[in-house]
Amino acid sequence: MKHISQVEHPESMPDVPYIVHESAMAREHHNTGRVWILCIILIALLVITNVGWIIYESQFTTEYAELEVDTGEGDAYVDGIGDVTVGESKGEDQKANP
Repeated sequence: MKHISQVEHPESMPDVPYIVHESAMAREHHNTGRVWILCIILIALLVITNVGWIIYESQFTTEYAELEVDTGEGDAYVDGIGDVTVGESKGEDQKANP
């Protein structure tokens, strides 16, 4: 569609009735309001779910334990489940995890 300044004879442009313009503006206003309401609802849900996860995770405690091992000659290896192997290295008789 051409801008009014690009039209040779502005009188030839169709007139849009005022009621049509008003109804289009009212629809646009309602749609914009709905989008704002949707944004507020989504932000509230995001905050609520984050608070829920924080509350859920706070019920668990992290416990730390100190482990002193007299290794003598070899090294001590603590694997992922808490087993302690003294005098062997991880890679000698165990396959690497792929």
